[in-house]
Amino acid sequence: MAGLARYTAVLRLFSQARSELTVPDMAERLGVPQSTVYRTVRDLVGENFLEMASEARYRLGSVFIEFDRQLRLTDPLLTAGSQVLQVVVAQAGVPCVGLLCRLYNDTVMCIADATAPGATFRSSYERGRPMPLTMGATSKVILAQLPARRFARIVEHWPDASSAAFRTELLAVRRSGVCVSSGEIDADVVGVAAPILSKAPGLLASLSLVLPQGIADAAMVERIAAATMAGARRIEEALAASPDH
Repeated sequence: MAGLARYTAVLRLFSQARSELTVPDMAERLGVPQSTVYRTVRDLVGENFLEMASEARYRLGSVFIEFDRQLRLTDPLLTAGSQVLQVVVAQAGVPCVGLLCRLYNDTVMCIADATAPGATFRSSYERGRPMPLTMGATSKVILAQLPARRFARIVEHWPDASSAAFRTELLAVRRSGVCVSSGEIDADVVGVAAPILSKAPGLLASLSLVLPQGIADAAMVERIAAATMAGARRIEEALAASPDH
């Protein structure tokens, strides 16, 4: 490993299951000498990307909290979409969870969510958690908008996504501007999502509402789909009006 990859490889070792690691732990997982890891850790501690958790153990540092604040204040999608997300959820009139998500490498990542009164469930889409591109309305409505070349590259790693039936489904999503899925990510819920398109390079996102399967009859889904698409258009308009675009 060299350059930036050496540092990111160490940082990506940390997870909810492994929130604290020693230098020998890191060296073993990376398959590199402890001396190399020690120098990397020393640099990361010096810039607050890592901090001492206890004797000889390290955890992620507080600089990520600083960066998260900066993103919340300056992320164009978040500043354009967070208020719309709250309004769409409030006006839905049903117990639901609203999600604002974006394309992140070859995954989809939630950047904001909102929960309506009476919603007793949680979505697996959480801020900062990468989710698969090929499952769930929130993700598939983004996948359906990808350029053909990038789509082809991605589906090479997802055997189920190369089927004719899946491609036909995505084509229908692209044409209709909405995607509906049931139980693909979380059991007993229905997801309804619309794409958010922007001229900004690499900014491809979705607005979605997740609601209990028991209340998601055809009329309800149609109403929620219309509200979701309208919300997505308002976010697009806010993005277009942003001075940064």
